[in-house]
Amino acid sequence: MGRLFGTDGVRGLANESLSPELALRVAGAAAQALGRGRTRPLALVGRDPRASGEMLEAAVTAGLTAAGMNVLSVGVLPTPAVAYLTGLYDACLGVMISASHNPMPDNGIKIFAAGGHKLDDAVEDRIEALVAADEPFRPTGAGIGRVLNASGARDHGVIIPDQYSVEGTHERYVEHLVEATGQDLSGLTVVVDCANGAAAEVGPAAYREAGATVIAINAEPDGLNINEGCGSTHLDQVRRAVVEHGADLGLAHDGDADRCLAVAADGSVVDGDAIMAVLAIAMKEAGQLAENTLVATVMSNLGLHIAMREAGITLRTTAVGDRYVLEDLRAGGYSLGGEQSGHVVLPQYGTTGDGVLTGLKLMARMARTGRSLGDLASVLTTVPQVLVNVPVSDKAAVAAAREVREAVLEAERELGDSGRILLRPSGTEQLVRVMVEATDQRRAEQLADDLAKVVASV
Repeated sequence: MGRLFGTDGVRGLANESLSPELALRVAGAAAQALGRGRTRPLALVGRDPRASGEMLEAAVTAGLTAAGMNVLSVGVLPTPAVAYLTGLYDACLGVMISASHNPMPDNGIKIFAAGGHKLDDAVEDRIEALVAADEPFRPTGAGIGRVLNASGARDHGVIIPDQYSVEGTHERYVEHLVEATGQDLSGLTVVVDCANGAAAEVGPAAYREAGATVIAINAEPDGLNINEGCGSTHLDQVRRAVVEHGADLGLAHDGDADRCLAVAADGSVVDGDAIMAVLAIAMKEAGQLAENTLVATVMSNLGLHIAMREAGITLRTTAVGDRYVLEDLRAGGYSLGGEQSGHVVLPQYGTTGDGVLTGLKLMARMARTGRSLGDLASVLTTVPQVLVNVPVSDKAAVAAAREVREAVLEAERELGDSGRILLRPSGTEQLVRVMVEATDQRRAEQLADDLAKVVASV
């Protein structure tokens, strides 16, 4: 068995590589690894609305209860909501069933430790070892876990305050988001693309509760239409809607709503780098940017490095994946980090990227300054960047191949100091990603195309 965990949990084609049997084993192993030392440990389980989530939720619940854990299902909610509620309910783990921005046939299992924190490599390795050993801990009789509803929780030794009943989880999460916004958004009109995903209900609700006028699109999930031509990976619909409605901005989430990309009033895209630049400067001005430092990944554009240097802000970089951003934020005590793809983390308010909170904070900056999103985002001038995703049969082997490494070195020599190259295997799909930045767009495109051909030929 290859490594189960990618950059963001266990992911694959639902009912094939990610089968109910595997989901049951992963859940049981997580219960063993994270539930020790507690009597009647509690796990929260949430999901996005894709059809396979119903099947996998049943398997995950079976795996957890078979290992002696009580399970509280919070239904369809964004990934950051599950992380937040895991900490709020003092659960020893949380599970989010979602493949994020991936197409509907895929699904995934994201696991949070106590407090709603993503797992580190050592814990993932422990879970994988338990899955591979296939020797599950299986109590019998009264030792098995129970599937709880709100009223039944106390009957089984789980103490949940009345105001945090499971029936109120959606409302409690919206309340948390609005409290974190810190600014009345009245007067702003926003188009929200919910990707027919987990944000379909709570996203528009939070923006409205904060005072904004909301035009919601792709907010009618049917289990099959998640991410289908919409959301943060397909921005054409939200761009058109912003212009058609004369809105102040647009926001686009992915299937599990841990991402947010934005669109200015003229339809131009404001990506994760620009969003981070706007928020970093706002937090620095308010004295809230710890160590005057922003944490991003190596995929962030050179333009972000330049903008932060000019603003007197230190930019730290990590490997690709919001888990690595999170690790660096926690280790250094920093207060803002994220990815170009739209994962933005504000540790004061959450333990993972939160797309809806990002949108709220972005609008709060607009409301507080009276400036348009396009004006705020102009602080960043993007260096031409070309990203090519090359489908391969073995992403790790291809990325490490001698001819690929030699081609990268030759392209780097050609670029010199005028750009950079990043070639890496995708953490979630069988792809090798080729990214080239250069001051000249045509040069970046040509180099990316040449490298992609080498990768495809291996």
